[in-house]
Amino acid sequence: MSSPVKISEAASLALHTMVLLASQRDRNLATRDIAAALKVSEAHLAKVLQRLGRAGLVRSRRGPGGGFSLGRRPEDITLLEVYEVTEGPLEQTECLLSKPVCQGRCILGDLLSSVGAQVRDYLAGTRLSELGHTFSILEEKG
Repeated sequence: MSSPVKISEAASLALHTMVLLASQRDRNLATRDIAAALKVSEAHLAKVLQRLGRAGLVRSRRGPGGGFSLGRRPEDITLLEVYEVTEGPLEQTECLLSKPVCQGRCILGDLLSSVGAQVRDYLAGTRLSELGHTFSILEEKG
């Protein structure tokens, strides 16, 4: 079944990775451990981590005990910021077509603008610190 809200794989991966890192604040996570926990490709994850790193949302540490951790406090990072690092600015859409053809009223009414506003409000109003409890995937690992 198709979802009416489309989030790219890269954005979804970035969001899940950041929440996972927020849940594991006391340690660094290796790319392979994050990929295994999220059941995703290490190569794709590495590209997403590069973007997050360039934006200062994650930091990396090499060597034994190294890996990735949050670049800032989870209280200071919103889901919207993470989303926009991977996708660019979240823009409001009012038409499914690139060039509107409806005369007067859209066939979907104000549904697109309403859903878009709800998504933006949720992403902007939700901080990583509120979601850190979501993952307990790695707790059994030492």
